[in-house]
Amino acid sequence: MRVLIAGGAGFIGSHLADALLARGDEVIAVDNFLSGRPENIAHLMNHERFLFLEQDVTETLFIDGQLDAVMDLASPASPTDFATIPLEILAVGSTGTRNLLDLAVIKQARFFLASTSEIYGDPLVHPQPETYWGNVSSIGPRSCYDEAKRFSEAITMAYHRVHDVEVRIVRIFNTYGPRMRPNDGRVVGNFICQALRNEPITLFGDGHQTRSFCYVSDEVRGLISVLDGPLTGPINVGNPIEFTIRQLAECIVQLTSSASEIIAVPLPAEREGDPMQRCPDISLITSSLGWSPTVSLCDGLIPMIEAIRLELAL
Repeated sequence: MRVLIAGGAGFIGSHLADALLARGDEVIAVDNFLSGRPENIAHLMNHERFLFLEQDVTETLFIDGQLDAVMDLASPASPTDFATIPLEILAVGSTGTRNLLDLAVIKQARFFLASTSEIYGDPLVHPQPETYWGNVSSIGPRSCYDEAKRFSEAITMAYHRVHDVEVRIVRIFNTYGPRMRPNDGRVVGNFICQALRNEPITLFGDGHQTRSFCYVSDEVRGLISVLDGPLTGPINVGNPIEFTIRQLAECIVQLTSSASEIIAVPLPAEREGDPMQRCPDISLITSSLGWSPTVSLCDGLIPMIEAIRLELAL
């Protein structure tokens, strides 16, 4: 296949590029480095089947040659980004997704949208199946991301119905692993940085909030199974094993042999609306495509800790 990955220098996008190249595909990565990083794809720049284009997808894309798939992973996705670049996030989820859909129409390519578990907001149904419509604030500090992705799903299905575009929609749950930006506001990276520096590990509230963490290799394998499979979606792709945030902090302290104390702090204003629970129902992808995650939280944290240790030179 010849595949375009928008957001190809991002955390998940760069791992996706690795996996597609490893199976023999040709990859065109597009990124403007707003949240993606050159070092994530530095090892690919001389690969004979890899091409990188530095561009903002909110501008019209011109790609030579045929494409078999257009994969939209082009959005900043951390709480820090929600607070600092909300307009850019809204633009990439609206204009950016539409430009990529137009490209898919021109190239008669399959369109793949990386949506998010944030669609479900602070859920009233647990675990969350794809049929749940969510409990989302349209005006809160997280709304730039939540509503951008909800719009992306809506316009993707509109193109499917109006232009007969073959589409795939996945909803990604908390993913972690090497190449995540340290200190970007996401909990795993924050805790690892604090532990490596022997700083207090800060829990917002009592730490009883839950998340389900999926290691990036499992996540990418799930995304590719949806790309290749027959289901339009939306399809949850995540790990259904649930941990409290306090359990995550305790695991990281143990794995880093850190002297960090785990402390509770008030929830900052910019984190208003953080969901109390987040866990995917993955029965659809498991029964239909045979995918399930295999990497445990502790096994996945070890390479991520070492990657951040090297990056921070600690």
